Amino acid sequence: MATAAPIKSKPEFAGILRERNEFAQGDSGQTSDKINSSFDSLMLQSGLGMSPGLMLAVIVCSALALAGVAFVVQENLLTTGIAFFVGGVLAVLALFAVRARRQKKIMGQIPDMVSELARAARTGRSLESCLQTVAEDTPSPLGDELRIGTRRMAMGVPVADALRDLPERTGVNSLHVFVMALALHSETGGDLVRILERLARAVRDRIGFLGRLRAATAASRATAILMLVVPPAIVLFFIIRDPNYLTDLFDSFWGRLVTVLAIILQIVGSLWVLMILNRSRRT
Repeated sequence: MATAAPIKSKPEFAGILRERNEFAQGDSGQTSDKINSSFDSLMLQSGLGMSPGLMLAVIVCSALALAGVAFVVQENLLTTGIAFFVGGVLAVLALFAVRARRQKKIMGQIPDMVSELARAARTGRSLESCLQTVAEDTPSPLGDELRIGTRRMAMGVPVADALRDLPERTGVNSLHVFVMALALHSETGGDLVRILERLARAVRDRIGFLGRLRAATAASRATAILMLVVPPAIVLFFIIRDPNYLTDLFDSFWGRLVTVLAIILQIVGSLWVLMILNRSRRT
């Protein structure tokens, strides 16, 4: 008999069931905890299978490696500090790129997965049996996430609870509707086949709309990315051409003032542009 009670970790089963390593310490509302929670979600949704602590060590090693190369080439502490910052940022951007590629792949797998689930449900089998069959037939990365849910169902966890964190683990909004539809059907019943067929069509239409939207806004996004890349690239060019460029610039008061203001404005502008791009992507 299925039970809605949550699975709790016990010492005798510590090797089987363990809590996920996270930096966040609950819903404290503090800025630091929000940053930790965002980093935990980034690691979970990237699908790398690494703990946040290990990934943080990789980011630090990347920053140290680039800083070491800069110090060997330039022998300038200011250039080394900038290289350390750039190395860490590049590692984080690579992590964002991995998550975006995985989410795009999952989004493309959803329509076929939902259609296959509708065909399986048409045979009259139970929802749990249909989900298990579809999870085994669906390739990675979506198949891996579905198999986590089916293993929970095999342990007696209800469908709604087994798949509840599927949208959180993937970061794909379309899976919210999928999980809600299955949870509603498991509680109240209804024509599941018709619901799934409509959901598959809706996801396909959404993918097509997003493709047209990306094509229409490609020039704007390219301009925004160019605005982020060009200023650091120009500074890097001058540093490579003249290793003492930043040292000479910081010798005067106005040089230090203008440089600090330029860095602050560049950071503010970058955050603003990234917020706009992220908001348009979510929309």
